[in-house]
Amino acid sequence: MVESDTTTQAATEESTHTRQTPGTEEPALKAQHLCFDYGRRLALIDVGFTVRRSELFAFLGPNGSGKSTLFRLLSTLVPLQVGRVTMLGHNLETEAFALRRKLGVVFQHPSIDNQLTVAENLLYHGRLYGLSANELKSKAAGMLELFELGGRAGELASTLSGGLARRLELAKALLHGPELLLLDEPTTGLDPAARRDFLAHLERLRSTQQVTVVLTTHHTDEAERCDRVAVLDRGRLVAVATPAELKSQVGGEVLVLAASDAALLQHKIKLEFRVPAVAVDGTVRIEHPRAHELVTRLMESLGGQIEGISLGKPTLEDAFVHLTGHRLSVGRGGGEQG
Repeated sequence: MVESDTTTQAATEESTHTRQTPGTEEPALKAQHLCFDYGRRLALIDVGFTVRRSELFAFLGPNGSGKSTLFRLLSTLVPLQVGRVTMLGHNLETEAFALRRKLGVVFQHPSIDNQLTVAENLLYHGRLYGLSANELKSKAAGMLELFELGGRAGELASTLSGGLARRLELAKALLHGPELLLLDEPTTGLDPAARRDFLAHLERLRSTQQVTVVLTTHHTDEAERCDRVAVLDRGRLVAVATPAELKSQVGGEVLVLAASDAALLQHKIKLEFRVPAVAVDGTVRIEHPRAHELVTRLMESLGGQIEGISLGKPTLEDAFVHLTGHRLSVGRGGGEQG
C-alpha cells in the first residue's frame, strides 16, 4: 500500500494487509513512488497508496500538501513525471484515453454552464461521451431523479443554490456510468447543511451502485465519513488508515492550553510535571491517557500563564497534529498548486 519507511505507515499497512482476504479483486487504484516537481518545489515526494473497489477514500491535508497535484495526475489533466499508477486495470501513463471513459470527475471550481438549463447540462455532457439519443434521455432522467433535480430540469443552472449546483455537477460526472469518481474539494463554498447532503449522496453511490469514490479535502468532518483516510503533508503521504485507526494513534486524551508564550509554558510543564508537552501553533498540547487529572494541578501551578484550556477525546484534527506537528488549517506548502 503506502511505500514509506516510517514506523506509522508500516504499522498501518500491516494492519490493512491483515484485513484483506486471499482472492480479493484487484484494487480500483494503485499508485507507486509518485513524485512531481514544479521546478521551484516538489509537490509530491515518493507517494504510494492503494484504493479498494467500492471504497470511499479521502486525501486529507492543508493547502500546499499535494492534494491538488495528485488530483490532476489521477484525472489525467497532467502527465506523470515519476512513478506508476494503475486505475481500473489501465496503466495511467499509456492508456489514459481508455481510462477517461471509466472516470467521473468533479472539479473544485464549478464546471456547469449557467446559460443552459439543468437538463441541457446533462444532455450536452452525455453527447461528449457518445451516448445515443435514447440512452442519453433515459440516463439523464435517471440522474435528475437520483439527485432530486427533476423539478428544476427546465430552469437555468444559474438559478440553483450552491448545494443544488453541486448535485448537478455530481449528476454530470455519473451520467456515463463511471466506475471511479474523483472529486477535488467537492464541498467548497457549501454551507454545512449542503455539505452534509452532498456527502450523503456520495455514501449512497458507494453503497448502492458500488462506485469507488476518491476525494480530496481539508475538512476533518468529511474525512471522518470515509472508509479510509490518507494524510498528506508537504508532498509526503504520512499515513493511510481508517478514521478510528488514525485517532487511536493519539496518546489518550488531548489537553490543549492557550498561552501568550506557548514555548515558555511548554518548557515549564515539561520541567515541573514531567509529561510530554508540545508547542503547536501558539498552543501547548498534551497527549496523556489521564489528561483530565492534570487540569487542576496545571491551573494551581501555572494558571497565571494559561489563557484558555480545552480537553477532549482525540479527533482527526488531533491525529493530524500528532502525525505532522502542526494543525490542519496551517498550510506549509503555500500557493494553489499542491
